[in-house]
Amino acid sequence: MLPGCVQPPPPAPDSVAEKEAAASEQPNIVLIFVDDMGYADIGSFGSPIARTPNLDRLAMEGQKWTSFYAPAPVCTPSRAGLMTGRLAVRSGMAGLVQARHVLFPTSTGGLPQSEVTIAELLQQEGYVSAAFGKWHMGHLPEFLPTSHGFQSYFGIPYSNDMNMPGGGETPWSIDLFFEPPNIQNWDVPLMQDEEIIERPADQFTLTQRYTERAIEFMETSHAEGQPFFLYLAHNMPHTPLFTSEGFTGVSAGGAYGDVIEELDWSVGEIVDALKDMKIEKNTLVIFTSDNGPWLAMKTHSGSAGMLRDGKGTTWEGGMRVPAIFWWPGQIAPRTVTDLGSALDLMPTFAAISGARLPEDRVYDGFDLSPALFSEGSSPRETLYYYRFTDVFAVRKGKYKAHFSTYGAFGGSGRTELETPELYDIEADPSEQFNIAAQHPEIVMELKVLAEKQAASVEPVENQLERYPPGEKRGEEGTRPWTADSE
Repeated sequence: MLPGCVQPPPPAPDSVAEKEAAASEQPNIVLIFVDDMGYADIGSFGSPIARTPNLDRLAMEGQKWTSFYAPAPVCTPSRAGLMTGRLAVRSGMAGLVQARHVLFPTSTGGLPQSEVTIAELLQQEGYVSAAFGKWHMGHLPEFLPTSHGFQSYFGIPYSNDMNMPGGGETPWSIDLFFEPPNIQNWDVPLMQDEEIIERPADQFTLTQRYTERAIEFMETSHAEGQPFFLYLAHNMPHTPLFTSEGFTGVSAGGAYGDVIEELDWSVGEIVDALKDMKIEKNTLVIFTSDNGPWLAMKTHSGSAGMLRDGKGTTWEGGMRVPAIFWWPGQIAPRTVTDLGSALDLMPTFAAISGARLPEDRVYDGFDLSPALFSEGSSPRETLYYYRFTDVFAVRKGKYKAHFSTYGAFGGSGRTELETPELYDIEADPSEQFNIAAQHPEIVMELKVLAEKQAASVEPVENQLERYPPGEKRGEEGTRPWTADSE
């Protein structure tokens, strides 16, 4: 199969019985992906204040993965990795320099058509797919979800803090994030498929509207006898923080806690809808985050708990995220300490749906079904921590070596370590005790793995460097926010 091409779905069954049989043969897949949620932001992962009964119930009834990682510590490369099962450096979706962490509203690049997404993969098996929420893999028509296998899209095409009014005349200020919420400060578009239907988006109602649209999509797909893939990518809890009227001022955790509680409500609504349709036993639900907490946002940020640092870094707090898998009657409830990554979701979905991954490209993900079905361990033994287009750290088993570091947003930049640092992540998840001097052979082993990994990447056009001719570099010219904003 040529890159970017997908096989047409099989003809739809004619009779109701045939439709029901076809749907029962393949599980529905619901992937709930939140933005900037820290490892310890929900009760079942250690939050002392969050009221997240729905997520906690899923973790108790399903599988709670405690060593699960985002593909990258920032939005665009993380989402590209999730959606393709390939590290973002392979698709050109990882930044080259500090000012290009992610895609921006003036970007002219995006996820290339040559990449095969989860939606395109599942389309081969007759799935219908819809995306609701944040995309952040290109806002131009050729890069939107509807150009990558999704039959419909409803959401904001990039981060909810972008596109301040005034074309750059309004200076970026962190104070805007802590003032009373005002949608006029963030001129972001709400899109239906390829059309802008609201600008600025009413962010107060986003979580509620995404949830309602998602449920409507599931109900319609089920009624038509089609297996479905729902990608529900909430804009929250990325700042600025907005909640609907019923969730404002209800949490002991302030504005951030309010957002978490509304997201938990959304999860409960999705699960209740599945139960009402009596398809929960034929639906895999996954909940996870795109990276760790944006610590520079202070009280409007989450927490990585005992993990070090947060978003933007390759310390554990930047990339280890909460992850829950729930599939009643199919996966046994337990806590899984094996390594896993959002890169692994596409191969896993292929395995449970019967789809075949294209054989003309390198994949960085693994099929997690042996661990999900308690038939074995996760096949993932090694994890590569990318920042920009470089391997900053490598974990194999319980050991993690750092070769470069990068401070969290609002902190220090890149530091090349003259001597690599080594940590026992199981005994020291906070990465406080450097044991490189005691284990030089392990440092060397991980260094060799990093070099081999880097050598496996073939050069491609960098999508984050695509901007209109003449745009000012570095300070970004037309962009009224700092290089650390996304």
